[in-house]
Amino acid sequence: MPKIGILYGMENTFPSALVDRINGKQVPDVTAEHIRLGGIKMAEPSGYRVIIDRISQDIEFYRAYLKNAVLGGAIVINNPFWWTADDKFFNYALASKIGVAVPNTVILPHKEHPPGTTVQSMRNLMFPLNWQEVFDYIGFPAFLKPFSGGGWKNVYKVSSPEEFFAAYDQTGTICMTLQTAVDFNEYFRCYVIGQEKVHVMKYDPRQPHHLRYVKRTPPARANSTTELYVIA
Repeated sequence: MPKIGILYGMENTFPSALVDRINGKQVPDVTAEHIRLGGIKMAEPSGYRVIIDRISQDIEFYRAYLKNAVLGGAIVINNPFWWTADDKFFNYALASKIGVAVPNTVILPHKEHPPGTTVQSMRNLMFPLNWQEVFDYIGFPAFLKPFSGGGWKNVYKVSSPEEFFAAYDQTGTICMTLQTAVDFNEYFRCYVIGQEKVHVMKYDPRQPHHLRYVKRTPPARANSTTELYVIA
């Protein structure tokens, strides 16, 4: 019987609601369940046809399990291999190269030495950094955020050099980017399946999490123009 498993962390409502919804549809020979894991044997099938992943971005053990599950034939949503390859700074640069408008962005050295490194490891870095050149290029307000990752973690909106340095001092060994803030009127997220099917959803990151998605988006006005920025 094909099984659908869900892997999650601190969420209390969505996982159970999803399992109940899938099982409630009573599709013949299809069942959904909460995944339970112990030691994972290499190259052994997971037993799931589909796994819905809500947590592996934070837990390396889960990410390794999901890659092993893909090797055994499971379909994982979202693709765990993409997270390993994620680099927002590269994505911004690539988007700009193909003509997508992207706010000015710089990548910054770690505030603190990464584990296992010393000042000797950083001999190719300019010191002190020309911060004024960075600020002139980016301007304020700006967003300080990790060069990879997600979930709105370690993201700071800064409006002055003083606010920037106060936030930067908290980032420790995380590699950060500084990006020009965009005062947007419309914000959309695009969900893509199989690099073919695209679902565009209106989203408002200024709202509480449970209110950020807007169920219905009014049709675009005739002759209106929109400039798309990649700011994820």
